[in-house]
Amino acid sequence: MPALSPLTVPGNLDSLKTIRDYVMEASTQAGLDKLYANRLRLAVDEIVTNAIVHGYDETGMDGDIRIEAKLDDHQLVIMVEDTGPYYDPTQHDVPTEDDLRMPLDTREIGGLGIYLTVNSIDEFHFERDGNRNRNIFVMYRSEP
Repeated sequence: MPALSPLTVPGNLDSLKTIRDYVMEASTQAGLDKLYANRLRLAVDEIVTNAIVHGYDETGMDGDIRIEAKLDDHQLVIMVEDTGPYYDPTQHDVPTEDDLRMPLDTREIGGLGIYLTVNSIDEFHFERDGNRNRNIFVMYRSEP
């Protein structure tokens, strides 16, 4: 099975389609069914969008997004890196089930994308490597 080469794109919203296509191609190579492939795409999209909007656009920074897929017999791992300010999504408060039942106009803003990320995939991890935020998304190809 051919491996996908890592992809580096400008850190702007115009790059989202290219990133989505990369994730879907990696999912196809991993043999993920459409439901799991779309859940992975959603998770990556949420984190990348946050990195672009909050890490680059709102701070006036320019940077890139690097994405790499690694595939073995058991799992597909997608690593996404950005050079925006340090931000660990695993340390952010996410809505609870009770919060999600509240009317939108009474609910606090924020955290829904991270909630969707961690609840859409099998594992999610964050690392800081030098000046890069590294978000790691894992989907099992079969039961772990």
